[in-house]
Amino acid sequence: MAVRQIIVRRNSFLAPLRKWAYNASGFNKYGLMHDDCLYEDEDVKEALRRLPENILHERNFRIVRAVQLSIQHDYLPKEQWTKYEEDVKYLSPIIEQVKKEKAEQEEWDASH
Repeated sequence: MAVRQIIVRRNSFLAPLRKWAYNASGFNKYGLMHDDCLYEDEDVKEALRRLPENILHERNFRIVRAVQLSIQHDYLPKEQWTKYEEDVKYLSPIIEQVKKEKAEQEEWDASH
């Protein structure tokens, strides 16, 4: 019970800091989500390959729009910025699954 209270207290303390860092990063001003900005290594590329087509199209639209805005030295109107509460980690769970599968495959290869 005490551990749970410490975790809740810690998370409630860090939430405003996380929100501030999210807004300070600037990608939300272009309408991007956190997972849109990940470096595309082999794991991320595999996760992108596994995404449903409509989610991938939405991601590509956000990225193209952000590039266009950046070229124009402009941002989206503030009401269209991605809000911290609305940012969904749509790719991170898939990346974690890819990493687990890769580790499992390496373990299998090493033992056989």
